[in-house]
Amino acid sequence: MKGQLTSIIGAAKPPALPSLAEFQQLLESSPTFKQASENDLARSTQLAADAFKAFVIAPANSRVGFLRGIADALEEHAEYFVACIPFETALPEARVRGELGRTAGQLRMFADLITNEEWRSPTTVEALPDRAPLPRPELRSMRVGIGPVAVFGASNFPLAFSVAGGDTASALAAGCPVIVKAHSAHPVTSFLTGAIIAHVANEQGLPEGIFSMLYDEGYEMGAQLVKNPHVKAVGFTGSLRGGTALMEIARSRPEPIPVFAEMSSSNPIIAFPSKWRDDDAAFAAGLAGSITLGNGQFCTKPALVFLIGATRETADAFYSVFDEALSDAQPGTMLTETIARSYQAQTAERAEIDGVGARFFGEKPSGEREVQPSRYTCSSEVFLNHLSELSEEIFGPTTLFVEVATPSEAATILSNLSGQLTVNFFAEESDLVDEAGSQLRTEALLKAGRIVFNQYPTGVEVCAAIVHGGPFPATSDGVSTSVGTLAIDRFSRPVCWQNAPESCLPEAASGGA
Repeated sequence: MKGQLTSIIGAAKPPALPSLAEFQQLLESSPTFKQASENDLARSTQLAADAFKAFVIAPANSRVGFLRGIADALEEHAEYFVACIPFETALPEARVRGELGRTAGQLRMFADLITNEEWRSPTTVEALPDRAPLPRPELRSMRVGIGPVAVFGASNFPLAFSVAGGDTASALAAGCPVIVKAHSAHPVTSFLTGAIIAHVANEQGLPEGIFSMLYDEGYEMGAQLVKNPHVKAVGFTGSLRGGTALMEIARSRPEPIPVFAEMSSSNPIIAFPSKWRDDDAAFAAGLAGSITLGNGQFCTKPALVFLIGATRETADAFYSVFDEALSDAQPGTMLTETIARSYQAQTAERAEIDGVGARFFGEKPSGEREVQPSRYTCSSEVFLNHLSELSEEIFGPTTLFVEVATPSEAATILSNLSGQLTVNFFAEESDLVDEAGSQLRTEALLKAGRIVFNQYPTGVEVCAAIVHGGPFPATSDGVSTSVGTLAIDRFSRPVCWQNAPESCLPEAASGGA
């Protein structure tokens, strides 16, 4: 590790890892990173294509060991991450340790998943040679890796959605080599993580191109990566603008490829009077904590709250309670200056919309990356008249309250929203079982990948049942998830062998483990 960080091309000669003391000195020197060259990109993608041919139907034990080895090595270097992530992102130590645990846990989760080959859905249909009028051949099918995957690191999760994050873990588990485009918000963290992965791959004797990581000062290298013919799929977590740009590039290739992008979601809460009015202090405190958690920089932050049954008097009374819950809030540091500037611009524009009330909390920001928590209020009529502006996600510690007369009116508004990661109900069971409640639940089913009851969405349990996805623009592919074991399906495809000799079948398809 030197003052200028470089891309990691393959695992043949992984960069040396310094001592913790040397690493801390490196941080203090404010290291820069070197832009990847066209040769770097060409070599990393060619190595990945070569590795895929050796890796695609290899027995699971090599991938199991790799995933578990990465998890172990990340945890062994925990103090390195505690040193560099707060330095680069302003995220606190507790968040770093929690995210490290999640990252290691999901790597081991995929290792456990592929320990047997059931994830491939191996299926055999026996031959019927005497069937009339036509005989039936023997047919065997299973899922196999799709090919080298380009993964774009996320700004808000330097571990769990970046170099060693869920996209990388699920792609490697499926047998796909990974080329990561590191995020410029945390280049040292990315380098450390990439070096750890390369060391594990090298120690385990895996194909050199199983993993690479490239630095990019802007957007051109990422675009060229998606255009490269060796790349067969893309994993992305970031802005709607960035995700749709990658989708267009991938669509325009001679061989179009899938882009699995998580992009934009407001995660509306539908709150009934039994929660926001009758238990206002508890609801206000929980909501305030949810929108300010991580300074509002979670993709599942509830940015819209529909207050059913609101009158002018009851709504104002609740806003007083909510404002009290945020009364001690102070400006927080965002991940990057760009994110801070975007928040400041969007919140200022929203405050200028006729019919929208605004309040900001705490002292005015003093640093370029600092922002104030805020909240907005409007009627359902104003919301629908300014639907595109008011339903747009603002990345940061803010939410918008919309005053709604009835559950049926809330269902109508929900039907006008675009796709969401979550739709959230705060209600009694009796609120949701009548005709209007059923209508609301149906609209939620049509709009979201996860429907939450009486809990806040800013927490994603990494497991087999979780769905972190949703219709566009929440994601580019509403039939998949980027979190949980089902994420492996994004980077695999079904293949059928017809009338194949046993010796010509992959081990999993022939019934082996």
